[in-house]
Amino acid sequence: MAETSQGGRSTFENFGRKVDAQFGNIGPRIEDEVKRVIGYLNDQVVPQVRQNSSSALRAAAEQLARLADHLDQRRTADAQQAGDKPRA
Repeated sequence: MAETSQGGRSTFENFGRKVDAQFGNIGPRIEDEVKRVIGYLNDQVVPQVRQNSSSALRAAAEQLARLADHLDQRRTADAQQAGDKPRA
C-alpha cells in the first residue's frame, strides 16, 4: 500500500509531481542537443574522415605501386640470372 501524506495524496504522487516540475521540460532540450551533435558530426567530422581516408588510400596505393615495381624488377633480375648460368 502506498503511504499517504497531507491531503490524502501518496508520497509517490508527490514525488512524481516534484520530478515533473524539475525535469518536465528537459525532453525538448535533450532533443535539441542531440540534433546539434548530429549536425556537428555530419558537417565537421564526416568530411574530415572522408578526406583523411582518401588521403590514406592514395598513400597506400603509391606504396603498393612501388612494391609492384620492385617485385617486377626482382623477377626480371632473377630471370636474367637464371638465363646467364650454364645448365648442367
